Amino acid sequence: MDRDLAELAVSRAQELGAEYAEARMEFISGMDSLLKNGNPEVSGFDKDAGIGIRVLVNGALGFSSTNRLDRDSVLKATERGVNMAKASARLLKNKIQYADEDPNIKDYSVIQKKSLGDIGSEDVLAALYEINKGIAIDELVGSYFSLGVEQREKYFCNSEGSKIASSIPRIHLFMLATILEGGKTSQAMLQLGAAMGWEFMDIDHLIQHLGNEIQMSLKNMKEGIKAPKEALDMILGPEVTGIAAHESCGHPYEGDRILGREAAQAGESFVSQDMMGQRIGSEVATVIDDPTIENSYGYYLFDDEGVKARPRELIKNGVINDFFHNRETGSRMDVLSNGSARANNYSREAIVRMANTFVKPGEYSVDELVEDVKLGVLMKSFMEWNIDDKRYNQRYVGREAYLIENGRIGVPVKAPILEMTTPAFWTAIDAVGKDVEFTAATCGKGEPSQGIPVLVGGPHIRLRNIKLGGA
Repeated sequence: MDRDLAELAVSRAQELGAEYAEARMEFISGMDSLLKNGNPEVSGFDKDAGIGIRVLVNGALGFSSTNRLDRDSVLKATERGVNMAKASARLLKNKIQYADEDPNIKDYSVIQKKSLGDIGSEDVLAALYEINKGIAIDELVGSYFSLGVEQREKYFCNSEGSKIASSIPRIHLFMLATILEGGKTSQAMLQLGAAMGWEFMDIDHLIQHLGNEIQMSLKNMKEGIKAPKEALDMILGPEVTGIAAHESCGHPYEGDRILGREAAQAGESFVSQDMMGQRIGSEVATVIDDPTIENSYGYYLFDDEGVKARPRELIKNGVINDFFHNRETGSRMDVLSNGSARANNYSREAIVRMANTFVKPGEYSVDELVEDVKLGVLMKSFMEWNIDDKRYNQRYVGREAYLIENGRIGVPVKAPILEMTTPAFWTAIDAVGKDVEFTAATCGKGEPSQGIPVLVGGPHIRLRNIKLGGA
């Protein structure tokens, strides 16, 4: 990677009048394979390289990129970005400012026991064939498996002296199995991802994991009952806990969404600046987003503005404690950036994003959560979720769920529906488990849309006095 080209772009932008400039150079190689009903359908191979340049001129931002990594192309892209900012500056009513940051200089990489660069399409397909064979049963009538690997090399520099290089591998697996029983179908699903090498692919564990999902779905189809209609207690598994943390806490706490930038793209937020410090949940509810978790799917140590990443406590003991910020939204709210700027490609502008969002574990075992429930439902996973564009009204439909009576887990429950407002959800939590599990996801936001790797998760949590819908 010729780092001199990135530094050339920053230097040239300053010569042209930019009060701030940054360059982000990336080299990306990846591969995706799809196995559908035991047959290979699609294999995609991707190699991409280029540089994105962002400048601040007279209070206006300009962004430009090129996939031609030669001196002339980089200089032309820099000039386009500066000219764009100068043109925008004439129309601005309010000038953009960046929160102050000290420069960072760092090279870091993720250690791989078995490098993804040594993995070919035959290795990927062989893994998918083995999983498909390992879960085969008579009731399995359809399967859809997708496995992707990526290696991303990145170099960031800016006019303040930051110089950050990173090398991050990522692997992502999505598995969907369709089961037929009694003339009806159901689906088992598994989605996992990590920032690590091929050692992630523990085939026996994956077969067992998905096989358990299939057997659970069969049992639910054969024995499942409707959810009780009266008020009850609800225990949510890590998968449901995680999607709730991501959708009803993560997204509405994004600084750009709070300030209205995302209104016509990804939606608005019911949260406002003056709600900082207000109570929104019970004292046992704490939600964290942490990009620095080793080998996590959303892992990074410095964001795409060169700011050092750190854990963000969004809700702390039920109180709104932090928003996601890049340097622009931080400046507008008179705080520092907390390292939340991410872009999915050098050709896209970095915007405010999540990384790994989860509920902080508590002190209870799952058995202890269950034993204090007279009537309730344990919803371990979901097959559907919905939330409005302000992230206020949310709805989750259970995939694996069980009736709880007098402190004991009983028969399966078919598609229980949890539907309530976001404040009501976080306020209803009275106990939090000490177990933690994560699920991988691709979070979408922006226009053009940018899919970003994230993790969601947490422990089992218990909600009191809830009324459910049913299938």
